[in-house]
Amino acid sequence: MPRSAYVLAALATAAVPGLKPVAVREPEVPGQAFDVAVVEDDRHRRWVVRCPRRAAAGAALESELRLLAGLADRSRSGLAFAVPEPAGSVALPEGGRAVVHPYLDGAPLHPGELRPGPGLAAALGRALASLHDVPHAIVEEAGLPVYEAGEYRERRLAEVDRAAQTGYVPARLLTRWEKVLEDVGRWRFHPSVVHGDLVAEHVLVADDAVVGMLDWAEAKVADPADDLAWLAVGADADALDSVVEAYSVARREQPDRHLTTRARLAGELALTRWLLHGVTTDDGAVVDDAVQMLRDLDADVGEEPL
Repeated sequence: MPRSAYVLAALATAAVPGLKPVAVREPEVPGQAFDVAVVEDDRHRRWVVRCPRRAAAGAALESELRLLAGLADRSRSGLAFAVPEPAGSVALPEGGRAVVHPYLDGAPLHPGELRPGPGLAAALGRALASLHDVPHAIVEEAGLPVYEAGEYRERRLAEVDRAAQTGYVPARLLTRWEKVLEDVGRWRFHPSVVHGDLVAEHVLVADDAVVGMLDWAEAKVADPADDLAWLAVGADADALDSVVEAYSVARREQPDRHLTTRARLAGELALTRWLLHGVTTDDGAVVDDAVQMLRDLDADVGEEPL
């Protein structure tokens, strides 16, 4: 059963010595694997408390905390933005722990609001470059996945096969995706440290700068295109070009020329993961939502190649 915001505030009090809550609220976008609340204390400081709902989420949280410790050391990671830095934790009766970190200021970055040019789009490109240049060892030490390019392509192929077996994916989309997946030349990339779950709420901006990134549970060493997927399907084409241009200049290693193609593919395949989630959990509402989005995508792209 989900914990209430008031229970989470009590856990924050136990986790951080001297924290005295005066207000608490749930985030605008609730988590699926965690109970989350934002707590304000008597010194006008804001805190985020996260509590895993299941043992699997608790195990993922432990890996995420090890990763965040490495990323927060900017002399080692080279990140150009802030990440959550835990201030305390408290053990839970059923096992695992609730973790509290200072609230990171900034507004969510909605891709549709990006404009081309040297402003926020370029700043985002540089921020992503700093992330993708993080040493692989930081992810390896956290016990998170590390993939080679060929292995990652095979995972994508398996994902499409599973989605096809549901019978819900339009045939034209399957053909569109398979052409890219079967072209081995498009998958000769250098694996990078990726966030793995970039959406508007996970990227914080202020004054045309990226100031923070949240929710690192899906981080891994994999295809750098994954972190451009939300932009490839949600941003104006010229704005995406500005992001990629700044990204390419800032990266220590020049990105491959098929980066944006794989980013568009990854963005479209997110719909198959949503579909498979609904099928696996037997959630008819999720399946219906995913099927409608796949139909809309099919109508939009038709037989156009990626």
